[in-house]
Amino acid sequence: MTKALIIGGGIAGAVTAMALQKAGITSEVFEAYPTGADDVGAFLIVFANGLEALRVIDAHGPVVDHSFPAQRVEFHGNDGARLGERPIAGTEQGDGLGPRTLRRATLYQVLHAEAARRGIPVRHGKRLVGAETVATAGGKRVVATFADGSSAEGDLLIGADGLHSVTRTLIDPAAPQPRYTGQNTVCGYTRDAADVPLSPDTYTMIFGKRAFFGCTRAPDGEVWWFANVPGTELDRTALPATPSDVWRARVAGLFADDDTVAATLVRATGDRIIASNAYDIATTPTWHTDTMVVLGDAAHAAAPNAAQGASMAIEDGVVLAKCLRDQPDPQSAFSAYEKLRRDRVEKVVAASAGMAKLTAAGTPGRPSRPEGAGRGSGAGADNWLTGYRIDW
Repeated sequence: MTKALIIGGGIAGAVTAMALQKAGITSEVFEAYPTGADDVGAFLIVFANGLEALRVIDAHGPVVDHSFPAQRVEFHGNDGARLGERPIAGTEQGDGLGPRTLRRATLYQVLHAEAARRGIPVRHGKRLVGAETVATAGGKRVVATFADGSSAEGDLLIGADGLHSVTRTLIDPAAPQPRYTGQNTVCGYTRDAADVPLSPDTYTMIFGKRAFFGCTRAPDGEVWWFANVPGTELDRTALPATPSDVWRARVAGLFADDDTVAATLVRATGDRIIASNAYDIATTPTWHTDTMVVLGDAAHAAAPNAAQGASMAIEDGVVLAKCLRDQPDPQSAFSAYEKLRRDRVEKVVAASAGMAKLTAAGTPGRPSRPEGAGRGSGAGADNWLTGYRIDW
């Protein structure tokens, strides 16, 4: 195994390429879009488990440098009553790698900058349309073909091509499609809310009557917020063109009857609002063939409620590289990788789905979710999740 073709130039693709390089395997990344850093409006948390996986490949520094801490979470009911407070899972590590908040585009940019610094090539405008395994004198090879008519050949192909993965369907034409969760996720940013009291390094979570809301204040004073909004699945191609004032009116209206800061923050937001559909994939029966494998959202997609999507993809990339280093051939490595990862990631998907059901109803109540993870969970209950470490 000397060369890997990585399909997808997002977070998973960049991390996998760097991990493979550490394992002594060269790779080339093929990205469908002509440029990167799409989904520029969304933000996320990278938890201690994700940061520790990045530390394995010495890529955690740029992420920490371009993010800010998320130390605790406060819960509020729709009447404004404070329901409780908890440290966010992972803050107990005490080694500087507690959870960090940053824009998804920023995470993409810093990881790709680091990959470029290490000499890893990324080819843009390469949309995968097919792949086949061919026999050669030296063994099996995989040939990928792209929509522009070009092709590439390697010892193995790694599908890091996200939720709507082409690689997943090439591996198994009967693979499940993403399931719409019944929610739209809306994100926004405002600098016109200086008088809204928010605790520093804290996510304020609000169980509204009709939707769920979360927000945090960045070090420069800007408020970053998200809302889980019930609704029908929207045309993915039309979402980027939907004017911000449409989402502002809709989201503010859902919280208008609540006695919380949610509606105020939404109304104070200008044009920096973006929305997306929320999906998950409960299980993907087949992760690999003898030359192809999927990871990240291409293999297992969780609803955004757990906020673990990026961290799970980062873990996947590092674990897969370790298996490819330690096993004699791709199929053995893929089997070892699946054995190490499947139970863990499917547990995260299930936990996130449970959280999505709870918040979708907008049900106020003291948030005690031992099965939960991410933005709304307590540190002790999530040691299985954020305490995960990869022994390289």
